[in-house]
Amino acid sequence: MIATSLQRWEYLCDIIPALLKNIGEEEFSFKPLPSKWSKKEILGHLVDSAANNHQRFVRVQFEETPVIGYNQNEWNRYSYHQLQSGQQLIAAWEGYNRLLLGIARHIPESLLQRTCVSGGAGLVTLAFIIEDYVVHLEHHLRQVVSY
Repeated sequence: MIATSLQRWEYLCDIIPALLKNIGEEEFSFKPLPSKWSKKEILGHLVDSAANNHQRFVRVQFEETPVIGYNQNEWNRYSYHQLQSGQQLIAAWEGYNRLLLGIARHIPESLLQRTCVSGGAGLVTLAFIIEDYVVHLEHHLRQVVSY
């Protein structure tokens, strides 16, 4: 299943940036309600997710059951994604995801069953984290673009 997730992730890295670049800044920044994220903030959330999952992908390999969670709303708020340019967020999303994909591809199979405590998910394996990361990406990317 990891192989399928990695293939899907590579596909997303290849197709999504061009689709995102077709979104005008006004549409990208539009907030349907003050409490709802704009498309820009959704993409920013995926950058925040990449930053936090980067720690999971690396630390789970050598630490004994690390606890790695984060407050997604506060990360979004204090990263000021709504104030960033859309192009900057697209570049950050693509670069970070290509980096993480490279890391995930090199994790030895023998380490994929190591565990961490991951926010609301509780105790999970590294394999689960990788697969869930791709599911999470697709869930939010579909809120921003059609593919």
